[in-house]
Amino acid sequence: MSFYESLLSQTQRERDYLLGAPIIQQAMTGRVALHSYIAFLTEAYHHVKHTVPLLMACGARLPERLEWLREAIAEYIEEETGHQEWVLGDIAACGADKEAVRNGTPRLSTELMVAYVYDRIARHNPVSFFGMVNVLEGTSIALATQAAGIIQDKLQLPNQAFSYLNSHGSLDLEHIEFFKKLMNRLDNDDDKAAVVHTAKVVYRLYGDMFRSLPLAGEE
Repeated sequence: MSFYESLLSQTQRERDYLLGAPIIQQAMTGRVALHSYIAFLTEAYHHVKHTVPLLMACGARLPERLEWLREAIAEYIEEETGHQEWVLGDIAACGADKEAVRNGTPRLSTELMVAYVYDRIARHNPVSFFGMVNVLEGTSIALATQAAGIIQDKLQLPNQAFSYLNSHGSLDLEHIEFFKKLMNRLDNDDDKAAVVHTAKVVYRLYGDMFRSLPLAGEE
């Protein structure tokens, strides 16, 4: 079994916790509300804006033996730069105040998720960051494009309200192949354990973020 396959296997329970969030179940069955979608985008902004700073923090702390991984991080940074502005554009296209979101604060679970990954990079092992990558990219492949179609159909929103979900569904299909290759090159047990542990915790915190969002039928 490759390390990537092992990573998926070891995090199955935590992934199920995330995918079992009521708001995800509602969305996939076509029960969606505008306030729920805007709340999701709001939290997305508050973690997506940290993607590039987290990549930079990770790259700066990698040891020389992982120079090949630092080079991959440079590619990720180029790909991910500015995506938080896409999210704000989607929020504006939904009729909400994007500047209020920009200047607002995240929900506790979102704040904890971001802070946890910064802490893992700084205080434990910088390779931990890739546990978060596994969660976010894997989840977007499983949900993003399908959810975007359902939400747009039900709420009759313009295409401009789905740049984040639509782009990440297709973009992350390419990213996940890149990610698999990177993970399967890891040959240090401590690095592998750091990725698995971080993925488990981030699945939990990201799942809590989804569970904190208002459901359809709740104002």
